[in-house]
Amino acid sequence: MSQPSAELIQLFQPVEEGLDAMRACLTGQLEETSGAVSDMTGHVSRFRGKQLRAALVLLSAKACGTYTAEHPSVAAVVEMIHLATLVHDDILDGAEVRRRVACVNQRWDNQVAVLLGDFLYARAFALSTTLSSRLCSSLLAETTRTLCIGEIEQSSRRYDFEVERETLEGIAAAKTASLYAAACELGARYPGGEVELGETMKGFGRDLGLAFQLVDDCLDLVGDSRVVGKSTGTDVQDGKVTLPVWFVYRDASTAVRAAIRDAYTRPNVEDRAALLKEVVDVRPGVDATLARATALLEGARARLAPLPETPSRASLEEITRFVLRRTW
Repeated sequence: MSQPSAELIQLFQPVEEGLDAMRACLTGQLEETSGAVSDMTGHVSRFRGKQLRAALVLLSAKACGTYTAEHPSVAAVVEMIHLATLVHDDILDGAEVRRRVACVNQRWDNQVAVLLGDFLYARAFALSTTLSSRLCSSLLAETTRTLCIGEIEQSSRRYDFEVERETLEGIAAAKTASLYAAACELGARYPGGEVELGETMKGFGRDLGLAFQLVDDCLDLVGDSRVVGKSTGTDVQDGKVTLPVWFVYRDASTAVRAAIRDAYTRPNVEDRAALLKEVVDVRPGVDATLARATALLEGARARLAPLPETPSRASLEEITRFVLRRTW
């Protein structure tokens, strides 16, 4: 299994042992007697990167004083669901590279990638049923439903430049922030703790996850794929109107709006993101989106105020800053 960056390793230090246990659990779950499946799970393990969602389960539990011996397994379930979404997202985006290796849909094909994603979901929920509380399986089943709705809604809004900003943020909250929210809520509540505390951490995770997705949208538009570690420009190529483009389109003249739409829809364009940046300066939209992410992260930190001052709480606070300054 790949390891997170040195910066994140430092932030994850309060739950280092729990993460080691999570990785061991995950490795065991991905083992398979089928040689074909083992080849694919071995490949996909190479583009597991930050392990941030798993760490949030453990850090939230430590910060809230609810940590149990089962939390690493809960974190492994969350991480497998995330891994499944990565495999499926790469199909939807037509991505070629993730963590500097070929995506499953490129190494094999879309059919195989769909099946591998399904395999990972199945393994995740099978593991959740072995835990002493049903909270993990029930909460993550609902979260997976929300993830799918978010992706479906985004697909239905391709090329929709008149979409409302609240709708765009709602889609991002569903397809990305919902798993962050679930990770933090499970950390605080599992196996069945205080609902109010769980709601506090759920709100923290939602704010953090939405900001993470907004930064991701900016990186897809202006990031260097060699630094980001995955294909960039896929949103524009796929007709997705993300928040930075929405801001630019909102403030553009009629002529520039027409040029933006043309960049999205003109036939036989190999790099639509490059064409978009030829017809309009996207930086103001990126800046406005990062300002929105900053506000969300400030709100996330405020939610942690009732928690005691511990190394885990400090790590959660610093993760909000990492999300904003990250380049990958």
